[in-house]
Amino acid sequence: MENDVKVAEKKEEADRLLPPQSLPSNSDEEEYGSESEAAFESRDKIVIVDFESAGDPARDDATPPFSWRKLWLFAGPGFLMSIAFLDPGNLEGDLQAGAIAGYSLLWLLMWATAMGLLIQMLSARVGVATGRHLAELCRDEYPTWARYVIGSAIAIQILSRGVLPLWAGVVITASDCLLFLFLENYGVRKLEAVFAVLIATMGLSFAWMFGKTKPSGKELMIGILLPRLSSKTIRQAVGVVGCVIMPHNVFLHSALVQSRKINPKRKSRVQEALNYYLIESYVALFISFMINLFVTTVFAKGFYGTEKANNIGLVNAGQYLQEKFGGGLLPILYIWGIGLLAAGQSSTITGTYAGQFIMGGFLNLRLKKWMRAVITRSCVIVPTMIVAIVFNTSEASLDVLNEWLNVLQSVQIPFALLPLLTLVSKEEVMGDFKIGPILQLGLAALVMIINGYLLLDFFVSEVNGFMFGVTVCVWTTAYVAFIVYLISHSNFIPSPWPSSSSIELPKRVTVSDS
Repeated sequence: MENDVKVAEKKEEADRLLPPQSLPSNSDEEEYGSESEAAFESRDKIVIVDFESAGDPARDDATPPFSWRKLWLFAGPGFLMSIAFLDPGNLEGDLQAGAIAGYSLLWLLMWATAMGLLIQMLSARVGVATGRHLAELCRDEYPTWARYVIGSAIAIQILSRGVLPLWAGVVITASDCLLFLFLENYGVRKLEAVFAVLIATMGLSFAWMFGKTKPSGKELMIGILLPRLSSKTIRQAVGVVGCVIMPHNVFLHSALVQSRKINPKRKSRVQEALNYYLIESYVALFISFMINLFVTTVFAKGFYGTEKANNIGLVNAGQYLQEKFGGGLLPILYIWGIGLLAAGQSSTITGTYAGQFIMGGFLNLRLKKWMRAVITRSCVIVPTMIVAIVFNTSEASLDVLNEWLNVLQSVQIPFALLPLLTLVSKEEVMGDFKIGPILQLGLAALVMIINGYLLLDFFVSEVNGFMFGVTVCVWTTAYVAFIVYLISHSNFIPSPWPSSSSIELPKRVTVSDS
């Protein structure tokens, strides 16, 4: 009798979730996937084998004990996510913080990375507990016009990545799409292995620089343990925190965690997955923190307090390092270049990956993998090529462009963070895994204040001229209005808008493995 009830519940769930029209043929499913675009097709997901409690029904409802073999199976999404903490924009923020503020902001880098871990785990929480990624949930939660604004904003952020290399470098970078397509055909583990190699390349390169330049160990420990902040380093401090939250990365992580086959209707399995994802994300972000620390301290050692401190950027950093620390058997210029190349390649591939999930989630497009990758990469390379040619006039113009890109990223953070906090705090979406209002409000307020300061500081110093000022005011008014809408649509405050578009997910039930 009990089994009949469970079968009836499953059938009722299937009837609610499946569209009314007839199902596609098997060949269509193989080619395009399900009717609703999924992050990973079922055959591509990694099966998590229950080594400890297999054949023990009494342990099905309890979270299984820790297993190193299971941790290995879950390892991967966190390292792909950590690439966003190591992209060229972050490295430039690191070197400028070191050159201008010395060792004094290392404590902030550490706590900013911890905050980034918290936000990324909320993203993973959404993906594991619901079985859907953030872009898909936004498609159901928000009305069409709001989805287009959010999706377009994140798309622009992705399309703006990687404009710093010269046009020839852009052409070379475009080839990563072919590598990406090739690796995807061989499974997600192969792709994760490539990113592990790229992260290891960055780690070894910047660790070698750290060893060669020999920064002060005493100053390093004081910088980590003793919080210090002066009026001259506020802008660098805000930049360090702002670089931690990448809008596209919030969407990306919620999709990456679905590469493992997990039943979102079983509380014990969801909790187990979250535990393992927390461990591997912590390890991945600790490695990224060490790489960022290496870059910051190398430039603190070489350029803090010098006349060159305010003029260092990605374009001339290698040359300055060469002049300061010399050549040798392995010139530091080339070591810096190798690390920077690994950072650029890894960030462009993850940008492609994020673009696929966001496009599929918001628009519910049913396209083959190779077609999604080609479309996303083409949309990135064409505008990148144009902008790189236009701005390839001087080092100063490239630095100005990078500043505007950092501002663009800060502008778009609410478009990712507010929907995430809204969804992860809703019981009808998250069930027992929803977060409380204190954490929700605290994160939202902290990030909005930090990025609000960064935007205000930038516009006060850069906005000149009447027409440009009017344009910025009009744009800012529309921007603030949409942020107010996102806040009012959440459960921060009662919403004046109708909630008919809210997500209605079936209640989580416990089912047997059979």
